[in-house]
Amino acid sequence: MPDFSLLDWAITLLIAQAILGALDTLYHHELTVALPYRHSARLELSIHALRSCFYGILFLGMAHLAFEGTWAIVIALLFALEIGLTLWDFVVEDRSRKLPAIERIMHTVLAVNGGAFFALYGVQLAQWASLPTGLSAIDLGWRGWLLTLFAIGVTASGIRDGLAALRMQRAGKPANPFAGGAYKRVLVTGGTGFIGETLVNQLLDAGHTVSVLARDPLKAAYLFDGRARCLRSLGKLGHDETFDVVINLAGAPVAGPRWSPARQAQLIASRVNTTEALMTWLKNARHKPTLWIQASAVGFYGVRDASESLDESAAQGDGFMAELCVRWEASARPATELGVRQVVMRLGVVFGPGGALLPLLIPFRLGFGGRMGDGRQIMSWVHRDDVIQVIARAFDDESLSGTYNLVAPETVSQALFAESVGKVLKRPVWFHIPAAPVRALAGEMAQLFFDGQRVLPSRLVEAGYTFRYPTLDAALRDLA
Repeated sequence: MPDFSLLDWAITLLIAQAILGALDTLYHHELTVALPYRHSARLELSIHALRSCFYGILFLGMAHLAFEGTWAIVIALLFALEIGLTLWDFVVEDRSRKLPAIERIMHTVLAVNGGAFFALYGVQLAQWASLPTGLSAIDLGWRGWLLTLFAIGVTASGIRDGLAALRMQRAGKPANPFAGGAYKRVLVTGGTGFIGETLVNQLLDAGHTVSVLARDPLKAAYLFDGRARCLRSLGKLGHDETFDVVINLAGAPVAGPRWSPARQAQLIASRVNTTEALMTWLKNARHKPTLWIQASAVGFYGVRDASESLDESAAQGDGFMAELCVRWEASARPATELGVRQVVMRLGVVFGPGGALLPLLIPFRLGFGGRMGDGRQIMSWVHRDDVIQVIARAFDDESLSGTYNLVAPETVSQALFAESVGKVLKRPVWFHIPAAPVRALAGEMAQLFFDGQRVLPSRLVEAGYTFRYPTLDAALRDLA
């Protein structure tokens, strides 16, 4: 019988590798960047699918078998193949996205731990290789059954990634709404955000020239594969710079830490101060853009009763969100005084691959879906594709000017949202998150989840815009 003391160490490292790999997949690939929904990650997903299925087979085999004789050589060759796939994965990841520091640290730990495992298990394989060819059963106790569970989990993950990559391949690259239009030189702020990243990539793919103002120019350079000019500050822009379009999306996420005075100041500064700096540059620019697209939000209307329908003529509301949006829009208004056509987008909750929808879906996927509060609060939402489509139309349609509610025609209550998600995901809808404790913990920020407003896209409908995703069911079936 082989000496299992060396094997014990190797299996312990393998279990650690499985746990770390699961954490990396769940936190970084699923929750942070939502890889299965990013078309640009199709190759990375394909590699992950191969690696995961490969690991599933190895986990199951190593949990219960000793590989003797020629089988030891076969396993060693499979390990070499896995190392090659891992190196390929590293190259593809670096080309497609900038990995955050914590993910790079995780990958380094995985590489070190994996190297130690391969070294120890390699010695064990060398011992087994001297034996007659065969597969002998081994008993690792609870560790063997734990590896069996890991094998099932990692194989399921691989199948999911493979199906996602296959779905993307069959669907082909989404139609680019900016293709075929007149060439534009575009300045984008907030270009690495949820809307901005897709917007910039589509502009670049369509042949336009894009400059991105970003807090992290290196991250932006990775995101756009070096195709966009990435700037840290407006100080890098000269007065002779020429842009046909400015798209101002900059702003820190409103969902996050409690809205303390310091946090409110940060949210205001990220929007108003950035826009005011843009206005200073615009006033001094010798060549004015012809179009300014300005982001805002339906928070402009404040918290409203569900029975009240709000079009673009509705008055501003009360509360911090309303104040933030009012100040944000006001800071961009001088552009119109300089003769620049301006389109202000009052955005609802933007649904797309990842983004705000992802954390909303997680409880449902885990079987804990349900309503928040009394469920009567109205959700005014819009699919990200429609946001991009409206921006593209504004490029060439000079009749679009002024403020537009960029929300889908169908507004829903939070309870109906929960019911629709449960139906699409085929999950039960039974859980209830009471409002009182969340309001006590989150303060005014809780209104993002427990309050709302029924906002209508009246001006877009009047302009003849046809929504690609007019109903929640259509959006969920595309994204969930």
